[in-house]
Amino acid sequence: MILRNFFAASALAAALLMAAPAAAETLRAGAVVTDPQGGQVGTITAVDSQYVTLRTDRHTTRLPVTSFTATDSAVLFALTRDQLNAQLDQALAQAQAAIQVGAVVHGRDGGVIGPVEAVDEQNVTVRFGDQQVRFARASLAPGQNGLVVGLTVDELRAQVAASSGTADNSGN
Repeated sequence: MILRNFFAASALAAALLMAAPAAAETLRAGAVVTDPQGGQVGTITAVDSQYVTLRTDRHTTRLPVTSFTATDSAVLFALTRDQLNAQLDQALAQAQAAIQVGAVVHGRDGGVIGPVEAVDEQNVTVRFGDQQVRFARASLAPGQNGLVVGLTVDELRAQVAASSGTADNSGN
């Protein structure tokens, strides 16, 4: 019995190794991703060693490569497009709910930038030392210890020093 399981496992491993180059070629930008029932989930827009960027009909999201099963003829994803869209909608709603006065904003390096002082439809005003800086609301995301913005503390400090008065990172 043990010997039979060993041969079965060896045969499976050999089959996977032989299919791997074709599967790797399938997981590429432009590939259509389908659910197990054959429904279209979305289209891959980018792939790197760890993540796949997937565009559905409503969202663009980055997911781990391990979330996909690539064969020589298809790229499969466990959820339907509607299920993935619903999960992304929920995550975005939770992220927006986390943006509130008093929440602490961190840089991408983990350093503390400061607390949120004001929030409107488009922007979030954050206290950074003795100054206020404005970020586009969409540039903030929930992190482990509060909100996170895509700059390091040093990068923000350099931007503030280069500008006169209040730094405006909202794109306005």
